[in-house]
Amino acid sequence: MKKVIGAVALSLFISMSIPTNSMAGVKKGQRLYKKHFYKKCKFSGVMFARNHLQAEWEEIYETGKFPQEAKNICPNLVIETIKEEWWKEIYAYAVKYAKDGVPPNGCND
Repeated sequence: MKKVIGAVALSLFISMSIPTNSMAGVKKGQRLYKKHFYKKCKFSGVMFARNHLQAEWEEIYETGKFPQEAKNICPNLVIETIKEEWWKEIYAYAVKYAKDGVPPNGCND
């Protein structure tokens, strides 16, 4: 019985310590924003994300209007320079730091 409990506890510890794909997407989205958006937008990624609630970002992304909304928020952004596969990570970042999302820890990403 002790071996079973130990094995379950160990597997839970390992699964909780491995970052999930969504967290990897958020971190990559943060890096992509800093590299490709910040110079054009002139404001932080958190300020970008705080333009909508999480549900609003989700609806925008699911309807395929995320690149256009990014352009609306940041008119100087040339959306054609952003690779198609990057939008998913930028979306993950925007959802995490949306108005009703995780508050930033004093950082201006």
